[in-house]
Amino acid sequence: MKGPFFERIIIITLFAVAMGFLESAVVVYLRELYYPEGFSFPLTNLADHILITELFREIATMVMLVTVSMLAARKWNIRFAWFIYMFAIWDIFYYIFLWLLIGWPESLLTWDILFMIPTTWVGPVIAPVINSLTMILLASLILLADRWTSGRADQRTSTSAKATADKSVQVWGSGLRAQGSAGLVRLSGLEWGLLIIGSLITITAYIEDYSVYMLDRLTLTEWLGGDHQAEVMSYATTYIPVSFNWILFSAGTTLFFIVIGLFLRRLFIASRKNLPQ
Repeated sequence: MKGPFFERIIIITLFAVAMGFLESAVVVYLRELYYPEGFSFPLTNLADHILITELFREIATMVMLVTVSMLAARKWNIRFAWFIYMFAIWDIFYYIFLWLLIGWPESLLTWDILFMIPTTWVGPVIAPVINSLTMILLASLILLADRWTSGRADQRTSTSAKATADKSVQVWGSGLRAQGSAGLVRLSGLEWGLLIIGSLITITAYIEDYSVYMLDRLTLTEWLGGDHQAEVMSYATTYIPVSFNWILFSAGTTLFFIVIGLFLRRLFIASRKNLPQ
């Protein structure tokens, strides 16, 4: 039981680290071509086919993470845990490799473009790093809880096979297995709700500065409608980040830690209930 679990962690971690290097390599090439003096805002005006390629590269990255997480587990909650774990490792090592290769970012407060879907996300580097560390914590708890419940159930079931006269032990083990797969490891509706709300708040913090800048100059239809691309690009290439909404970001992060606290509370209660008497 121990071998395959840790072997899987090592393999998936190596995959995520390699993805981080691959993405950092792409960024090194792009910056060498478009920012030979070093990356800074405002952005350089990129050709349409380069922008489209970059958008599809981001989509392809998500597809890679989703497919590997689906191969790593059968249960959807465990697949989710592997997905956010890989996403976080990839993101952290992306910055580590960029720093090793080109000495960027200069500090954790350096501004960066994070995503371009559905619009431009910007923020200081430390913000996505905080998100990534939070995701690693939540994913680790889910994965370790799944291993614990499965291991305890297997242990009790094995014991019951040796002591068939004690039928209650077998029932206890089967009950724990059911609890682990259906209730203990799976996030509750409340926890999912808090995660979604926290994610939306966090995304808002990332897109707020750029969105306010664009909406001061264009209507929402002009900005996102697709009929004023030349005008949109002209404004995009003069955008310089002004402020990051740390209040919104902190609110989203707080909700994530509430979810982690609720999950830990359920694990603690379950462990006390399932201790042998």
